[in-house]
Formats: sequence, C-alpha cells, structure tokens
Amino acid sequence: MRHIRSIYIFCSIVTSVHSGASELPEERELTTNFSSMSLRKVPEDLSPITTTLDLSYNLLFQLQHSDFRSLSKLKVLILCHNRIQELDIKTFEFNKELRYLDVSNNRLKRVTWFPLADLRHVDLSFNDFDAVPICVETGNMSQLETLGLSGAKIQKSDFQKIAHLHLNTVFLGLRTLSHYEEGSLPILNTRKLHIVLPANTNFWVLLQDGIKTSKTLEVTNIDLQKSQFTSYGSQQNPILENAKTSILLLNKVDLSWDDLFLIFQLVWHTSVEYFQIQHVTFGGKVYLDHNSFDYSNTVMRTVKLEHVHFKIFNIPQESVYLLFTKMDIENLTISDAQMPHMLFPMYPTRFQYLNFANNILTDDVFKKSIQLPHLNTLILKDNKLETLSLVSCFASNTSLRHLDLSENLLQHENDENCLWPETLVTMNLSFNKLADSVFRCLPRNIQILDLNSNKIQTVPQEIIHLTSLRELNLAFNFLTDLPGCSHFRRLSVLNVEMNLILSSSLDFFQSCQEVKTLNAGRNPFRCTCELRDFIQLGKYSEGMMVGWSDSYICEYPLNLKGTQLKDVHLPEISCNTGLLIVTIVVVMLVLGMAVAFCCFHFDLPWYLRMLRQWTQTWLRVRKTTQEQLRRSVQFHVCISYSEHDSAWVKYELIPRLEKEDGSVLICLHEGNSDPGQCMTEDAINCMEKSHKSIFVLSPNFVQSEWCHYEPYFAHHNLSHESPDYIVLILLEPIPLYCIPTRYPKLKALMEKKAYLEWPQDRRKCGLFWANLRAALHVSLLDTRGTCEPQTFTELNEVFRGSAISLIRTDCL
Repeated sequence: MRHIRSIYIFCSIVTSVHSGASELPEERELTTNFSSMSLRKVPEDLSPITTTLDLSYNLLFQLQHSDFRSLSKLKVLILCHNRIQELDIKTFEFNKELRYLDVSNNRLKRVTWFPLADLRHVDLSFNDFDAVPICVETGNMSQLETLGLSGAKIQKSDFQKIAHLHLNTVFLGLRTLSHYEEGSLPILNTRKLHIVLPANTNFWVLLQDGIKTSKTLEVTNIDLQKSQFTSYGSQQNPILENAKTSILLLNKVDLSWDDLFLIFQLVWHTSVEYFQIQHVTFGGKVYLDHNSFDYSNTVMRTVKLEHVHFKIFNIPQESVYLLFTKMDIENLTISDAQMPHMLFPMYPTRFQYLNFANNILTDDVFKKSIQLPHLNTLILKDNKLETLSLVSCFASNTSLRHLDLSENLLQHENDENCLWPETLVTMNLSFNKLADSVFRCLPRNIQILDLNSNKIQTVPQEIIHLTSLRELNLAFNFLTDLPGCSHFRRLSVLNVEMNLILSSSLDFFQSCQEVKTLNAGRNPFRCTCELRDFIQLGKYSEGMMVGWSDSYICEYPLNLKGTQLKDVHLPEISCNTGLLIVTIVVVMLVLGMAVAFCCFHFDLPWYLRMLRQWTQTWLRVRKTTQEQLRRSVQFHVCISYSEHDSAWVKYELIPRLEKEDGSVLICLHEGNSDPGQCMTEDAINCMEKSHKSIFVLSPNFVQSEWCHYEPYFAHHNLSHESPDYIVLILLEPIPLYCIPTRYPKLKALMEKKAYLEWPQDRRKCGLFWANLRAALHVSLLDTRGTCEPQTFTELNEVFRGSAISLIRTDCL
C-alpha cells in the first residue's frame, strides 16, 4: 500500500512537472531509469541533459554532493525504497530546476534542510524519524505544494514552522506513532490531508483533528480495538467545532460494527458532505442500531461503502440496513458487499441516487412497498434479480431517469405487465437472459437502451412505438437479419455487432433513414445479391459504419470466405433480374446467329453426330454399371433427416420422388427399419441397401443426427465407389464454425460445396428439383428398365419460353 501511494504521488506530480516543460519544445528532455538494479552508489556517467532520474528500489545508503552536480536540468529525482539514513538537501544546490524529490521508504533519521527555489514536491514519508523533520528552513520554501512526512512523535511546535505555507497536499506516511499532541494537525494550512496509519493505532484524535484541518481528508489502515475507541468516543462532544472537511475518505478499515456505527455518528454532525469507506471489514456482535442513531443536524449528502467484507454470518438486517436507508440523504452506495437484501423505512425518503451493484440481491427486495418518490438513478448491476416486470412495478412509484440492471438473471414472459415511469430515459439490460418478449416490457419514452449479450433473435412487429429511442445496443445476441426501424423512427445509433446476421433486409433501408452510426461488424455475412445495398452503404457512407472495413468479412459463399465486404464486387447485372433476362436474350440471339453461321460454313451437323455417338457409348457403359449395382440393392434412395425437418421431407421431398405405383423405392428409418435394431444400425443398413443416400442438412441434423454417420464414413469405405453416391441437401444455412470439430468428414464436404441448397425463393424450386433428379440418376430408370420422363418434364418447365428443349437420349 505504501509503495502504491508513493507511485500515485509521483505519477500525478510528474505530470504537472512535465506539463510545464512541454511549453518549451526547444528543450531536450531525458528520462533515465536505474530502478531495481541493486546499485550501491549513484552512477557517474549520467547525461547532463537528464530531467527525470529514477533510482528507486536499490541499495543506496548515502548521497554525495558530487552525485548530482552535473545534472543542471534535473527536475524529478526518485530515491524511494533504498537504505539512505541521512539527507542533506544542500546536495541538490546545483540542481536549480529540481521540482520533485521522493526519498520515501528509506531509513532516514536526520534531514538537513536547504532552501531550493523551485522545489515543489518533497516526500519523506515512511522513514525512521523520531520526530517530524521540519525546521525553520522548511518554512522558507515558499513554492512547496506537496509535503510527505513521517515521525514517531507529532507535536504542535513542529507544524508551527510551516503554518504560513499554503500547501496543496500533506501526506503523513507513518511507520510508528508513539505520541500525538492533540491539536497539531489543525495548524497545517493544506487543502488535502492523507494519513497512513501503522497497525493497531488509535486514530480517534487524529480523525477529529483531521476534520478540522483540510477540505479533503483521507485516512488509510484503520484497525482499532473496541475498548480504546469507545473510551475516546464517550469523552468527546459528538458535534465538532471548526470542522473544515467536506470530503472524507477511509480506506482499509477493519473494525467492529459498533465502532463503525460511532464513526458514522461522529461524522454525521460535522461539515462532511461526502463520506466514502473502501475495503471495509467489520465483525463482532451488533449492540447499536438505527434506533440509537441521531439523524439530526447534518449536511451529509453522499455515503459510499465499497468492497465490504463481513466477519459475522448472522447479520441483524433491520439494525444494519435501516441505519443507512433512514439517513434520508441524496446519494447512497453499498457495492460489492455480498448483500442479500435491503430494507427501507415505511415512509417516503429523499434518495436521488442508489447504487447496490455487485451484491446478491433477489426479487424479494421489491416484494414490499418502497417509497422513493425522488429517486433519479438506480444501479442494481451484478445481482440475482430474475423478474423484469417486478422491477418495473417498483420503478413506477419513482422519478427514475437512469436504470442499470445489467449482469443479472432477468427474464420476461409475454403475459406479465410492465409499468415503467414516464421519466425513464436510460436503461441498461445487458448480460441477462432476455428474449424477444423484452420489447413488450420497455418504457415508452426510453432514449438509450442497452440489450447486448442476451438471447434476442428478432425484433417483434407487435410492439409499442418507442418514438424517443435514439441509441439501441443489440450486440452479442442471435439476430439473423438487420432489424428495421419502423418502431424506432428517431433511432440514430444502432449496434448489432456479433450476431448471426447473414444479409440486410429491405425494411432496414426503408425505415432506418435517421441512423447515423451503425455497428454491424463481426457477423457471418452471406455475400450475395441480398447484401449488395449494404456493401454499397459501407463503401460510400463515410464514418457511418463502425469498424469498417476490418470487421466486415464474408462467411458465405465459401469461395468468398474471409474476404472483406469492401473487396466484394457484385455487378448490377447479376443482381437485377430484369437486366439479366434482357442480357440473356440478347446473348442467345447472338449465339443463335453464330451457330447458324457455323452450320452453314463449317459442317457443324457432322460434329454433332459424332458427339451423339460418343454420348450413347458413355450411357451404355454407365447403364451396365447401374444394372450391376441394382442386383445388390433393394432401394433406389435412402433419406436421412432430423425429426425437426420431417415435415419438409414428408410433404415436399418424398412426393417429388416416390410415385403412386412405387417406381422409385425410398428407404426411411421409421418406415423401413428392422425391429430390434438401434438407430445407428438401422441408418447404416438403410444406406447399404440403397443405391443413393440423401442427407437433409440443417443445424438440428448436424447437432443430433450426424454423429451416427461420421464414424461410418471415417472407418469404412463406401459400398459404392461413385463419387456422387451421397447427395447433400442444405435445407438451412449452416456456418462452418457451427460444425463441431469432431465431424471432419462433414466439414470437408461443406468446404467443397458438395451440396444442393434449398432456395428461399419459391420460384427457384423447379430448378432445385431438376438438379436433384439429375444428381440421383435413379429416377431415369424404373425397376423394369423403362424411361422416367419426369426429370425432362421439370427441366422443360424451368426453361419454358426459351429456345431450349430437352431430348431424352435414353428413350430414342
């Protein structure tokens, strides 16, 4: 703690020293660091232009006049944590610009002062002085601003020598304190006083005198026996006269509850307006409670207790909690106290700010009526709250403007009513368990809303219009599309980073005209025509897209994976259907004319006859292979799918494949399974008895069904050597990072894009079915070798209206 304090003073002071030096840019400045090098004397080869010299944490025990003679530009000298026993300030008489001197945490017993005109900061704390090392020469240092002292004895006569100096900070870092003369501290003329006490020191008189000394008082390391404290407390007048302190800070406090109670009672009747206690530990039995506390005659406005640890397990809640809530002040903070509950008085209080963050509060807090009509800000971050509607009912009786409920366990059901005050404008609901239904439990006049890190999948259409909403944070959720702004007409800042967004919706561009800042980075974008407008927005709207372009990377299709959106080129012709049709017609006319010209001049019919003969030969070879395979299989097709996709398989896929006369035989697990076999055996048997295997892929199938097939593909050769034995149908997009690493075969197939993708546009389904039948081949032949015309019929339907017609060569 002492080391940290020393560094704190150094950092704050050195900043001010160098801020003055920065006004002279023509001067060269050099910082030299010899810290922690086990030096026993000051190095001799120091540069004359050195301005900052750090010799801390070494073994120096003596300083010579010649050590710093050549450093005429020296401004900051750090000698803390050495073994120096004597110090003569005259050693630095040639360092005219020296402003900061730190000799704390040494073994100093004697100091000889010498007036240095520019010396502003001297730290002699945590040394072995018998008395405070102040003399008449110290009082002649008129530029002195910060003074660190130590001494086993503190007397009035010591401080009277510097009583005329107007100091900014006095720091008393005490290793021991054997005697303190009451009334010594008020002699000092300083704005801030910080006292670090040795262990088991009676600080009662020091606290009272400190309150009479400076505007800001900080006391660290309070550890007091109860008998000593109460004996002093009983002898003092609870109302201190000539009090100056308005800000009181107590750090590292270890007391009994009754001791802490008496401190509050003392401070309550002083000039203190802001009272903060950090890292407090208390225990012992509770004898004093709120009924014996005198709440009158106070100017207190703010009380903060942070990082509280209890030594006792059975805490009388009424005695402890009501002590603070009956204070009726403006601001109250009790954070990081493992507090399971809080009680309030039955009458209205004037709290405007309440902070109970980092506790273990539950919904029980709001089950009793709480009257806080003036409450403006409520922070309940990192607790165990579960019901959002219950919090809203509590808030409805307040004047809340700012509410922080982040890092809880909050949920909301659709049938629960929410009653928020009309004054609420800022709300933080991040890191909870809220789903889409949360949009039905929001304040009507909310302006800033943080819903990041929840379980939101979409923004429902049936919600109230949040006409005042300006900032909306939906990062780290499960959105699959950019939300529209039809319910948030004034929205100017939107954050949807780290969701599952594949493309942008037309509604977003039509309704989100007022959005000036958009963060949509780190999403698995599908770089197709649906994303073209979004890419154009990122390229040509300077400063609007946060993180552009490093955070905007394609995930699909696979040939563009890893490509930044700014580097993706999607021509208008490929995304404009009308323009594409016109272009195709023109190209086909040109090709038709070219073909006619070739037929006339190059005898093209002869080449076509040769190609026809080659095709018939290839088909005969392939037909022979299929006939051989037919002898060992019982089904044409085996279909594997997830139960969640059964509706699509039964009402879309099977009717397209299976005729009423049974010409195409399909093997389904549930319809053609053998009794007594497990699911894995049945699946393998179905594949082994079928000519082709169709896998209907979706996230549900990958997570629940593929585990039965991966080991089979990893350890067995396929019974059919044809590379198209497996037909994959991608029913829903599956990001590669969603495929578990234990499925390398599936990931390999997905990376090769060896699948048929079910189109979202129903107008493209005809081509999908045609491609599927072409991939299966089995639909071309029935069990008697007859021709199957359906494939060609579907293809002709796809290309109807064009100059293309299909000829069934196998039926010629």
